[in-house]
Amino acid sequence: MKTVVYKKLLVTVIALISWLAGNSQQYPDSLIKYLEIAAKNNPAILQKFSEYQASLQKISQVGSLSDPELSIGVLLEPMELMQGYQVADIRLMQMFPWFGVLKYAKDEMSLMAKAKFELFRDAKLQVFYDVQRNWYELYKIQKDISISEKNIEILKIIERLAVVKFKAAPSEGTGTTSSNQVSSSVSAQNNSAGAAGMQIMGGAKVNTGSTVSNQTSSQMQIGAMASSSANTNMIDIYRIQIETGDLENNISLLKNQRITIMAQFNTYLNRPVTSPVFTYDNIAVDSLKLPLIAVSDSILANNPMLGMLDYEKQSIEARKKMVTRMGYPMVGLGVNYTVISKFPYATTAMNGKDMIMPMVTATLPIYRKKYNAMRNEAELLKTAASQNYQATANSLQAEYYQAVQLYQDAQRRIKLYDNQYQLASKSLDLILKSFSVSSSALTDVLRVRQQTLDYELKQVDAIADLNTSIAWLKRLMAFSQIQ
Repeated sequence: MKTVVYKKLLVTVIALISWLAGNSQQYPDSLIKYLEIAAKNNPAILQKFSEYQASLQKISQVGSLSDPELSIGVLLEPMELMQGYQVADIRLMQMFPWFGVLKYAKDEMSLMAKAKFELFRDAKLQVFYDVQRNWYELYKIQKDISISEKNIEILKIIERLAVVKFKAAPSEGTGTTSSNQVSSSVSAQNNSAGAAGMQIMGGAKVNTGSTVSNQTSSQMQIGAMASSSANTNMIDIYRIQIETGDLENNISLLKNQRITIMAQFNTYLNRPVTSPVFTYDNIAVDSLKLPLIAVSDSILANNPMLGMLDYEKQSIEARKKMVTRMGYPMVGLGVNYTVISKFPYATTAMNGKDMIMPMVTATLPIYRKKYNAMRNEAELLKTAASQNYQATANSLQAEYYQAVQLYQDAQRRIKLYDNQYQLASKSLDLILKSFSVSSSALTDVLRVRQQTLDYELKQVDAIADLNTSIAWLKRLMAFSQIQ
């Protein structure tokens, strides 16, 4: 009967341990879906896109001529002229900057708009990376909870095995048998002494008493060993309950962390923080699909921050050309129209005829300090942009090596922990079988079970870290699944 119970319990334990990875459950949301929601709703992305659209409106502003000036003067009392009376004077004037000023102003704003677009791209890539990083972190916590719950089930099965061993321990039954044996031995010795009569010497009586005493002592040792075995089994049960309590406490802590990470995740999607977030039961190991050397070159070529700084430097060069031409005269073309009424006593053909006078004006940029300062400002800004570009490139290179370190470390850990987990699982299967037949101590069972749990959790962490590092490298390369 006991053998049947042990077999059923062992089959259940082995089934629980072997059930490590099930088929991926289909959820209404996926990581790609979350990225799409973030691209449409994230406030940081929408802000950068609005700033880009606003910068586009500046191109037409700086590329247009200044508004023409119209002035009208009306004489309250017509002024007498030789050919009539001057009634009013109307003047229209349009100023024209030097050749190239408007062109370079438009170039500057166009390049600044492109720089704003690169900032928009960078914000979108950063949000996508944050979404993926938090999603993988949430996956790790969810798997940790799931694995801990499975281990609680295993501990409960081990506890039932320990209870069965405790009940089967020869505690009370062995003690009763020993007492009966001791009583029978004492009666047999007394009967032998009575048959021999008074002829038996006192020394013989002493020897007989010594024999009875030795047998009684041996039976007492057997009872003590039985009592010690029962105590050991009870201690095993308490130890299992302690392990179970620790796991339950850890699960509660993980659930609190899950609530916090879900709230942060939902903020990236700009939706209520209590919205549910779904993860997979198991995630596939992502692939970089590029050699690491190519990744480094791709970062320098495609990273939006470097693109933004390059466009900024080009826009400053266009501004320098613009302010150089602003130091040249501006030319104004206009017309002056004078309204003249007829003189009643004049007989000439010009009597009462309005006058039209074309006009040309020009500015005299004789105060050169401000124009020189504007050129110097542009030159210094260009130098600062070049230095900022180099500093950003250096920072990206350092970030690249950090991501590569995480990537290579995660690859190594995945291989290591997969092999270690397989060995620990086989060891746990064997030691559980030995424990069921009382040939292994519970301490060994719990130690191997803890190793199995640790390696399984480390496997999950390594896979999540690998995918996070790949997402990090793709963010630096400006590669995104969602455009």
